[in-house]
Formats: sequence, C-alpha cells, structure tokens
Amino acid sequence: MQTSTDAAALAALIRHLEAMPPVAALQPRLLDWQPGRLRLGAPLQANINDKGCAFGGSLTSLMTLAGWGLVTLTLERAGLHADVFVADSQVRYLRPVFEDLDAQAQFEDPALADTLLHGLRTQGRGQAMVQAQVRLADGRSAATFSGRYVAIARTD
Repeated sequence: MQTSTDAAALAALIRHLEAMPPVAALQPRLLDWQPGRLRLGAPLQANINDKGCAFGGSLTSLMTLAGWGLVTLTLERAGLHADVFVADSQVRYLRPVFEDLDAQAQFEDPALADTLLHGLRTQGRGQAMVQAQVRLADGRSAATFSGRYVAIARTD
C-alpha cells in the first residue's frame, strides 16, 4: 500500500532523475513501486544501438538507477535523508533486448533494508546489496546486476 509519503517520494525521485541530463536521455519512467521492489522502464527508441537492440550502457544505467531509486525510496519511507551512491557493481548481459526496457531492483535479502536503516540511524551511514535485472516480455532475463549501495546521512 502506498502512502502520501510514498507519493511525495516518488514524485521527488522522478524530478531528480529528470534533472540529470544523461539520465533524462534514457527517458526512464516509473513502472511500479512496492516496498522492497522498484521497476523502471525506458523506451527502446531512446536507447537503441547500431544493431537495433538496446545499448548495453542503457541496460546497466537503468538497472543501476532502479537500485539507487530503491534505496532512496526505502530511506525516504523511513523518514531518513541521505546521499546514496553505488559503491561497486557487476553486470552480466544475457540476451539482446529488441523491446522497451523493463528493469526491476530488489534487495538481495529483504532483511538488508532493515540493516541499511539501522546503520544510517546509528552510524550515519549504511549499505545494502541490491539485485536488479532487465526482463524481456516473455519473462527471460536479458541482463543482471548486483550492486552495493552506500547511504551517508545528510546533515541539512
């Protein structure tokens, strides 16, 4: 169930993404948000390569952004404000994407959200592992992403 806090956080997330020129060029859009899971999409036409399929950098970017958005929304939902960074990641490309992009991110383990929040509250910083993937319309994975995100409390 989404709350008014969720709605405000989602609107802020979209504004934040649209304000970054390289991200705006991807034309990302919010597909779904549930606590612990975020789906972003992007049109193939804005992310096409010379072979007529999605550019690998766009796949990586959308998965990275989905993970970043997941962590950011989780913090906002808990009333915490932090700068979120991807610290390191690994990507695997499995299949070409000849359709609009659909990336979903979730915590590697649902308990990691609590660990992230606890770290931020007690130490001013927290981290969590996030898994993401781009799925094709037939349900097969086209690319996978594993990333470690770090959140550092804002002092403002």
